[in-house]
Amino acid sequence: MNKQEIRKKIKNKLDKMSLEDYWSNSFEIHKKLFNHAVWKNSSIVAITVSRGKEVDTAFIIKQAWKENKTVAVPKCDPATKTMVFRVISTFEQLEEGYFGILEPIVTDTKGLTSKEIELMIVPGVAYDFNGYRIGYGGGYFDRYLSDFHNKYLSLAFTQQFVDHIPAKSFDIAIPIIITEKSVFTWN
Repeated sequence: MNKQEIRKKIKNKLDKMSLEDYWSNSFEIHKKLFNHAVWKNSSIVAITVSRGKEVDTAFIIKQAWKENKTVAVPKCDPATKTMVFRVISTFEQLEEGYFGILEPIVTDTKGLTSKEIELMIVPGVAYDFNGYRIGYGGGYFDRYLSDFHNKYLSLAFTQQFVDHIPAKSFDIAIPIIITEKSVFTWN
């Protein structure tokens, strides 16, 4: 299967997940994340605001604020296919942006450089057991990660895994993927 077919297959699987499973699996992933050393040792976290049946990130953002962590959310520029992470301290600093994704309001937020971000939580649709991922098709995170030198990981439900992702030379593997059942780590 090509990336588009895999993306469609996994999105269909996620759409069929019951709300009960969605919330209980998200909760298990949250617990594993909050107990992981990379979370505990990071004070500036970059994360997207989840939508649909993506692993819930609103709770993660709230937990980060409770722990006095700085939270940064990406603002996408579709013309250049780049993004800048901007600090938010409330959900009111978000507006609907590119593809209906909640993004920071530029006039209400401050941008961060990639060097300032200590932990990035990278979204994805599908993953394989080598750490490769399929995102939403824009290539924003692959471009950003190519020059990002701090810690990053992904959160995924077990049904988001496939046997093989057709990775290209520019695709970047995710070194840590946390699911409701396991924490996968690759070098």
